[in-house]
Parts: sequence; structure tokens; C-alpha cells
Amino acid sequence: MLKLNKESLKNRSAWEKAGVELPSFDLDAMIESTNENPIWVHFGAGNIFRGFIAVLQQELLNTGKADKGIIAAETYDFEIIDKIYAPYDNLSLLVIMNPDGSLSNKIVSSISQSLVGDASRKEDWERLKKIFIKPSLQMATFTITEKGYNLYQLSGDYLPEVQQDMANGPGNVKNVMSKVAALTYERYKSGQLPIALVSMDNCSENGSKLQKAVLAIAERWAANGLVEQGFVDYLKNPEKVSFPWTMIDKITPRPSETVKKALMDRGIEGMDPIVTEKKTFIAPFVNAEGPQYLVVEDSFPNGRPPLEEAGVIFTTRETVDRVEKMKVGTCLNPLHTALAVFGCLLGYESIAAEMKDEQLKKLVEKIGYEEGMPVVVDPGVINPMDFAREVIEVRLPNPYIPDTPQRIATDTSQKIVVRFGQTIKAYRDRPDLNPADLKYIPLVLAGWCRYLMGIDDSGNEMPLSPDPMLETLRPYLEGIELGSDINVSERLKPVLSNSQLFAVNLYEVGLGEKVEGYFREMIAGVGAVRATLKKYIG
Repeated sequence: MLKLNKESLKNRSAWEKAGVELPSFDLDAMIESTNENPIWVHFGAGNIFRGFIAVLQQELLNTGKADKGIIAAETYDFEIIDKIYAPYDNLSLLVIMNPDGSLSNKIVSSISQSLVGDASRKEDWERLKKIFIKPSLQMATFTITEKGYNLYQLSGDYLPEVQQDMANGPGNVKNVMSKVAALTYERYKSGQLPIALVSMDNCSENGSKLQKAVLAIAERWAANGLVEQGFVDYLKNPEKVSFPWTMIDKITPRPSETVKKALMDRGIEGMDPIVTEKKTFIAPFVNAEGPQYLVVEDSFPNGRPPLEEAGVIFTTRETVDRVEKMKVGTCLNPLHTALAVFGCLLGYESIAAEMKDEQLKKLVEKIGYEEGMPVVVDPGVINPMDFAREVIEVRLPNPYIPDTPQRIATDTSQKIVVRFGQTIKAYRDRPDLNPADLKYIPLVLAGWCRYLMGIDDSGNEMPLSPDPMLETLRPYLEGIELGSDINVSERLKPVLSNSQLFAVNLYEVGLGEKVEGYFREMIAGVGAVRATLKKYIG
């Protein structure tokens, strides 16, 4: 049996016989070189890092274009380091789940060291501080999820741990953004050394979110006399500290039992997934789809690895923003939401299964190719039509990517304004287009209203995914029975006229009545959702 550790990698023939690609660089030399002169530390040691970002540096190492790896730090879920990194000598096994059912496997060994980013682990925290004062350090990158940058409670007040950090100063920090500020302060004190702080999280304007959070803490420290004002000035100087925007796109779902079994059948042991106390689903392997995109604003005051050689697109902030809007507003996310809404109503439990449904496949093609594409701003670095075609023909139908409409339906009220509202606004603002001509986007909006009834197309009660607006929206749809004759306009007008939900008042752009009409047809009786889809899509 094969074990995932450094010693086992010496048995190259056994790994290759098991169908696993091995690194082609000297691992010990990489670790030594990185420890002496680190160039890259990454915060957030989860699956997207292990299955995508770490692999980019491995490609450079394999081809001799780099001789240093990445230092991984985890500031939230320490079990990841203790149970997934340390026992496996910081190695991961990446498994690409191909659409034909085959698996492509490779050992990822570009991580030189893994650390718990918290002062409670004194040795690890001191090591991080030493890393941050090294002149060689070029960048710190982040995949900590969007909530990692949030400093506030719902009330608008700072989170209690943020308040404590602001009062205590950089010597004793708990919040991840406070930790970043404290480590960067070490770098400031060591001669105002330059660095790029790079969010690679899947949220728009991610660099600005990171910058605002770090600055808010530093400014409070300066106001309280806990750090010099010069530290704030340092953070605001892009020639010293930059906060590039990025767009990342790759699906790395929870570890699959099917993949675990396939690895065990190849003679690889110790592949059991774990669920940490903080509900992280993780394993010694990462299963992922093949397609991937990383677009980065090229702003690195201390240089950077040549990641363009591994497929990363470096460009301007404006172009990153256009790529993000292309993905979120047209070529991927709106299609996901359409499938989520109708998948729930029609009883589907996988996105891939929905793509075998004639009407649903046509629906996403109509939204992506016909209605969305005319208003996409071509970012120039990724062709929108090619991107959409890959999503529709390769990514969404992949049966080995376990994603569900119920998961994607989460927080739909927060997503519609970007995923559909911006397209509707673009139609309104273009002299050659008319939003009232849209057919399929309003069909999805009507489907969402139908979804909010909590009754599926078979007439059975249907659980709704979590959404912060459910308590506000559900009362407008309550009590409606399939086949009942109700005043649809009276029920839907307060919803469809809400410009916070849709970016516009749908009645003012000629779509309110159209959505009402679709909805009326979808509540005609059992099977009416399917009948409506057949009527308008064919």
C-alpha cells in the first residue's frame, strides 16, 4: 500500500503504476530555499488553495521557473493543519474529475511549510512574524471566504473580537484581518518593506474588501496611539503595499466517497475525509473539476513569481472587474440560479442531471447565448462566448461534480440583483435594446416567485434554502394554492417593484406584467411549471 508522505515519494515506480503524476523537482531543496528566503505565504489552507493555487506554483517548480514554494497558514480552522497537512508532510493528492468519469491524479508538493496563524501557537506565530520581515517576501495571498473580510455585526457595530483587537493593538490579535494588520506592521517596522496583499476569494472587488478591513484596524490603532501614523501611510502607499483585485473560478467540492474508493482501489491508503469541529469537509485528497481561471491585477511592488507561465492572466484592475462581471452577470452565475430555482421545483438533486433535461438545458442556453451575450462587456482576456460554451457544454453537465440546486438556491434574494438585474439595466440603457423583449430572464424571475411558495411542481411541500429575505418575501406568496384564482398582481407587485432585489422596478421596464403572466401559468395546477417551460422553451 502507498502512503502519502515524503518517504513514500521515493518509490516513484509504484506511484506511477497507480496512475499518479509525481513532482519533478527536488523537494528537500525547495523546502530549504523557501525557508531561507520565502517569497509567498498563503492564508486559508482549504481545498481551493490545495487544488488550484498551490498547483500553479508546482508547475513553475516542475519546469525550473521557480525554486521556492508556498508557506501555508490557517487562521480559522487549526485542525486542517494538524490533521491534513502535518500527518502527510504538507503533501496533497489532486484528483481531477473528468466529464467522462476518468480521474487524473497528481501529488501536489509545492507547500514548504504549514503553520497555524494564531498567537496561541507561539512557535508558529513567531515563524510567521519572521517570514513577514524577510525582504524576499513578495506576496501574501488569501482564500478565507468573503466573511473573512467582514469586521461588523448585523447591528453595524464591530464584532466583539475586532473591538478587542482595536483596543489591544497588534501584540495580541484574534480576528484574521487584525492578524494581517499585525504581521504587516512587523514588515513596516523592518524598513517599510514592500509587499502585495492579494485576496483570491470568489467575491467582487476582493482587493478593496481586504484593504478596507486592514486599514480600518490600522487607523484605529494609530488613533489609539498603539502604532505610528506612518504605518497607516505605508498601507495607503501602493508602491509599498498593494491590494490587487482578482477573479478566481474553479469548483472544488467536498471530498467525494467515490474518489476515496477509487484511490484506495489503486493501493493508496489513509485517504479518509474528515469533518472538523468547525464543519470543514476536507481530506488528504482534493477532488475538483478541470477548468480553472485566475485573473489578477498586475500590481506587485516587490515582484512576483512568473505565474503567467502556469496560466494566470495578469492585467489591469478594470479588466479584472470586467471578467468578474462577465462571469457573475452572464456566463456562469445566472445559469446556476436558473437551474437552482427550477431544479428545486422539479425535484432534481444534481445540477448535472438538470443539464440532461431538454427544457432546462435550452433555458440556460437562451439566457447565456441569446439574452445575456448582447450586453456583455468583452474583457479582452477571456472570450465570453467561449467561456459560456465551456460552462454549458462541459462544466454544468459534469456528473462527477456533486453540486445541488438546493445549495445554489441559498441566498437567491441577494444574488438576483447582480445575476439578472444588471442585464436588465443594460437593456434599459441601450438605445438598440428593450428590456420588455426579454423572455427567458423574466421566466426565471417568475420561477423564483413560484419557488418561494414552498410547493414543488407535484404539489408537495418543498423546503426552501436559507435566505435572509425569506421572512420578508414569503408572506406575499403564502396561502396560494395550485389551481386557485387569485389576484396575482396584488400579490407580486410589492416584490417585483422592489429595485433593491432586481436593480430596477420591473414594471417600469415593461417586465412586471410579463413575470405576473408566467407566474399565473405556473400555479394553474400540478405540473404547471413543466407545462410553462414546454410552452415557452419548446
